Amino acid sequence: MAVFADLDLRAGSDLKALRGLVENAAHLGYSVVAINHVVEFKEKKQEIEKPVAVSELFTTLPIVQGKSRPIKVLTRLTIIVSDPSHCNVLRATSSRVRLYDIVAVFPKTEKLFHVACTHLDVDLVCITVTEKLPFYFKRPPINVAIDRGVGFELIYSPAIKDSTMRRYTISNALNLMQVCKGKNVILSSAAERNAFRVLLETWKLKKIIKIPLEIRGPYDVANLGLLFGLSESDAKAAVSTNCRAVLLHGEHCRGLMELTLPKEAWEALPHHPLPPTQFGLWLVPDAGHYHLAFWPPQRD
Repeated sequence: MAVFADLDLRAGSDLKALRGLVENAAHLGYSVVAINHVVEFKEKKQEIEKPVAVSELFTTLPIVQGKSRPIKVLTRLTIIVSDPSHCNVLRATSSRVRLYDIVAVFPKTEKLFHVACTHLDVDLVCITVTEKLPFYFKRPPINVAIDRGVGFELIYSPAIKDSTMRRYTISNALNLMQVCKGKNVILSSAAERNAFRVLLETWKLKKIIKIPLEIRGPYDVANLGLLFGLSESDAKAAVSTNCRAVLLHGEHCRGLMELTLPKEAWEALPHHPLPPTQFGLWLVPDAGHYHLAFWPPQRD
């Protein structure tokens, strides 16, 4: 049985609403969700916030519908990039960035899209769906991104809310599929609200306004993928196996640290006589050098 994922539930100040989104995702059959913190730099020294701790949301995680295990809640950072200087925060040395399980970038120009596909240390590149594409997709950078294991994300909730956005979503998705052929594409909700109706009360009137549910079941989302130009198998992969590939990419990029040292430098270290396994690393001799790979200390 496939493991379904929605890697974009929007983080907000209302923890109760966010908790409801996660519970609804579990009820719809999603085994994995990511709480997405979106950053748009408006100040030069704006800092990235720490991710929402799962312990702040739940004492006991909700059980996935049709399964006996609880839902897995991950954290995600999405940076809206409108200037080349915004890319500096994505350096591997950024401690706040490393706190997140998934790192995505939303490039606003063709040049920044090219940089995101070919150079930035990210797991996802977000595709605009709420307006006409400001540039045309080109095959070389997209092929590089696919080879690097970087995914492309399309969100579907705007298409549910508004007919104009629906046209943009389908049009932009079809343009992407013509180039990437459905490879490395994931579909996410970008859900912010859990309610499907709102009660408005005034001193004269009580009125119920229906609001479409922003997160849909994985099979419904896969059917939407057919409208976006995905094949049946690629549409299902966009809510399952491709999402897993994004998670594995994030674990590799921000979980494993690597370093190459000359043999003399390694032997000069004070801890050299001790077995390297005590440091959670291994050594590979290569032309007089040692290649060290290790995992940093786990965060709380």
